[in-house]
This record gives sequence, C-alpha cells and structure tokens, in this order.
Amino acid sequence: MTLREYLSDRLFRIITQLLCLTTAALFLWATGTQPGVLAIIASALLLVFCAVHLSDFFSQRTHLRELESILDNLDRKYLFTECIPPPKTLYERRLFDLTRRAGRAMTGAVSDAQASRREYQEYVEQWVHEIKAPITAARLICRDLDGEARRKLTAELAQVEAHVERALFYARAESLEQDCLLRQVELEKITAQAIENHRSLLIQSGIRVETEGLDHTVYTDEKWAVFILGQLLQNAARYRGEAPVITLSAQPLGKQVRLTVSDNGIGIPAHELPRVFERGFTGSNGRSQGGSTGMGLYLCRKLSGFLELGLDIASEEGKRTTVTLTFPARQNLTKP
Repeated sequence: MTLREYLSDRLFRIITQLLCLTTAALFLWATGTQPGVLAIIASALLLVFCAVHLSDFFSQRTHLRELESILDNLDRKYLFTECIPPPKTLYERRLFDLTRRAGRAMTGAVSDAQASRREYQEYVEQWVHEIKAPITAARLICRDLDGEARRKLTAELAQVEAHVERALFYARAESLEQDCLLRQVELEKITAQAIENHRSLLIQSGIRVETEGLDHTVYTDEKWAVFILGQLLQNAARYRGEAPVITLSAQPLGKQVRLTVSDNGIGIPAHELPRVFERGFTGSNGRSQGGSTGMGLYLCRKLSGFLELGLDIASEEGKRTTVTLTFPARQNLTKP
C-alpha cells in the first residue's frame, strides 16, 4: 500500500476533517480570538491531524506486509485465515470471523474434492490392473486363430491396451509429483522401450522406424518419457501415408538434447495446428479416421510441462509432421 493509495481511500474522511478544522478556526476568529493564537491552534491541530494519519498509514502498511509474508510462506493458500492473528477493532473482528467461516467452508469443500479425486484415481488404477488380465487372456487365445483373424484381433487388442494405458496415465497425471523421478537415463533406452511397446501396431501398420544419433544421456522420468514417445508413435501410425516411415533423431544443444520424431504421414491442416494440444481436440483427421479421443497430445503437453521438457510440433498437410522434444540440462531443472 502506498501513501497515495491510503489518501485516496480516506479522501472523504480527510476532507470532512479539514472542513471541521476550518469551521472551528472561523468560529474562533468570529468570536474575537487573536490571529496569532488562532494560527498556533490551527498549526497544532494540523500537525496532530497529519501525525495521526501518518501513524495510521505506517501501521496499516506494516500489518499488510506481515500478512503478505504469511500468505507467501503458505503452501496451501486457502488456510490463510487460520494462520493470521485476529484484528483489534470490533468491525474488523466481525468481518474476519465471516471470512474465516467462509474459508473453513471452502477448506471442507477442497478436502472433499481431494478425497473424491483420490478415490477415483485409485479406482482407475485398480481397474487398469484388472483389465490387463482379460487382455492378456485374449492375446493367448489369438495364438490359436488363423492368420487374418489373428492379425485383426491383435490389432484391436493393441488399441484397447493403448486406451487403457492412456486412462492410467491420465489418472496419475493429477498427482505427478508423487509418481515422478527425474534422473539420468539413456535416450536410446527410452526410444527402444517406446518402440518395443508399440511394435505390433507399427508392424501391422507397415511402418519402418529409423533411428539416428540417439546415444545421448538425458534427465527425465523414464516411464513418463516412454509414454510421451508412445503417444507420438501411435499418432504417426494412425495418420500414416504411403510407404510410412518414422524417424527418431537426436542432437545436442549445449547441455540440452533435442529429440525429433518425424513422419511422412497425412499431416495436420495449418489452421488446426495451434489447437492440437487442447484437451479433447480431434481435428478433421481424427474425425475422418474415427476412434480419436483428442487426449494423447493433451497428455503429452501436460506431462512435458511437469518434466520441464520442451514440446513443439510442426506439420505440412499431406506431407509430414515433426514433433520436437527438448530435454533440459540437469542444472536447469527446478525439481529435485
């Protein structure tokens, strides 16, 4: 709070007090008070007036700074009213009591929402683990089928697994800090795992995967990085073109590492490119192909932000799409 803000807030009160002071001075002058005495009285009252307001200003500014310091040091800002000392005046105490009651109601609502979210997350994780059993059983049954039926059913099961995995990671994305470990990992290991996880899809889609210069060390969470790469591979497979090829190449950028995932697929229309990371956005390609949820790239953006991983996309409709992942240098990470 500045002095100008303080004076502006109390402008009506200050003007009223000055008018009262002027009226009193005029009354004393009209009753025959000597000008010298009148000047002394007016000066003394004016000094007292200024001293009172300056004292009030500095007191309020100090108090506000103390409150701001308390708020800044709180991890859970909504507990602010529970941590500050009660005010002194009756009006402020009543107002503070109302604010605290409202804060407690909000805290209760937040606690209920967090509990509900935890229950939902636990349910999704349990469901994912349970659904893997029938998927595995279905894969085993596929081995006894003929070639074409086996191929088609295996492809559909791969899609089911992809959706199940996406649901699991979406649920866990609400509490990333509890399920994330940033450490040194080989980039070649991450890419190899992502390719292996989607090998069936890539083979059935007739996609050739080329790698180049992946012998780098990066700092990230291996599990989440593999998931992000998996989403990019799935998109490349879904929106593939003729003689599809996916190229994964890396190059150092100082102490950072840039990984490029490019394909020669159908591309993305230029007017849709700014929206591809939006939640639920499928675009014209997704609607024409069918089965798109619009969640893959949304999750990639959300996870990459938490991992401090640069994520950019460029595309030319009908020709190619290129996604660039920039892994941060270790000393630039803000998370342990």
